[in-house]
Amino acid sequence: MTLITDWGFYAVAVPAVLLLGISKSGFGAGFGSLAVPLMALSVSVPQAAAILMPVLLVMDLLGIAAFRKDFDRRLLRFLLPWGLVGIVVGTLSFRLLRAEWVAGIVGAFTLAFLAQRLLFPPRADSAAPPRWAGALLSATSGFTSFVAHAGGPPINAYAIPLKLSPVVFTGTMAYYFFVINLAKWVPYAWLGLLDARNLGTSLVLLPLAPVGVWLGVRIARRIQPALFYRFIYAGMLLTGLKLVWDALAPTLLHL
Repeated sequence: MTLITDWGFYAVAVPAVLLLGISKSGFGAGFGSLAVPLMALSVSVPQAAAILMPVLLVMDLLGIAAFRKDFDRRLLRFLLPWGLVGIVVGTLSFRLLRAEWVAGIVGAFTLAFLAQRLLFPPRADSAAPPRWAGALLSATSGFTSFVAHAGGPPINAYAIPLKLSPVVFTGTMAYYFFVINLAKWVPYAWLGLLDARNLGTSLVLLPLAPVGVWLGVRIARRIQPALFYRFIYAGMLLTGLKLVWDALAPTLLHL
């Protein structure tokens, strides 16, 4: 089995996998969307996404094991069908869309949501977001997850205002992304992304998966809710800025 041997790739892949593991635990949710852009400094976005597929599977299994009783079943029944619709759209449009366009859309949306939350913070008696917004954001999450494993920011935009406890929020997101990521295996194989070189490289990175998840779970179970969501906002800020830069950089560098 072949694998990537360039040390420069592993210099960005190792921190990317650790960030992804920490975000999978719920702590620092949003940071995980930086994994593919980081790895894309060394390989293409589709290849980075393919390499992370087995790593994501292990992380998702660890996440649902850690939070197996802490999730909102009713919320999941609503979110998952729309997320799967987004995967279908992503599959059908994968060869037509440039990865930086998708990155720019996700980044701009993330920053707009963050600005709205910080400039116009919700009151204690604020109503939950409408269900049509949840359907749209879940479908967007499935789509961006398929293209670049960046499904966190859209689904966070709907789930954060629901004011779930940190543990229930984390558990619900763990189950949501377990199903979403599992559903991506067949289309990824159909598109020819799961080749021997990508899977061999995944095996090298796999031992890092439990390390990141373990770190994040320990922090998520000990952190206060207010501080927990501040870290989520910080992760979304960094994610949004990085994704927007990925979209604009090719144009700016040629000016």
